[in-house]
Amino acid sequence: MRACLLASLIVSAALAADTIPATAGDAAAGRQKALQCQACHGLDGLSKLPEAPHLAGQVEPYLVKSLSDYRSGARQNEMMSVVAPNLSDEDIADLAAYYASIEITVAKPPE
Repeated sequence: MRACLLASLIVSAALAADTIPATAGDAAAGRQKALQCQACHGLDGLSKLPEAPHLAGQVEPYLVKSLSDYRSGARQNEMMSVVAPNLSDEDIADLAAYYASIEITVAKPPE
């Protein structure tokens, strides 16, 4: 059973690799490119709109996959459908590297 799970994970990762840009992103370049994202997601990665998610501290592969899916149309959002098609693989990698590099802290809520 464990071997089947491992094989399934390996196949899933291989299939995902075909749709995700393989280049490592440049966080400094991503910060400059994020200027176009700040109206909704904030330059600090903390959303300014209730319908836009926080991007700060998200894991890089998740951000790359999400942006790639918006670009291809596999994932739909009115605003992202306008922005994402113009992103190159390098843009996606840089933006993902930048937002993933932002450290966030979490505090326990008051009791």
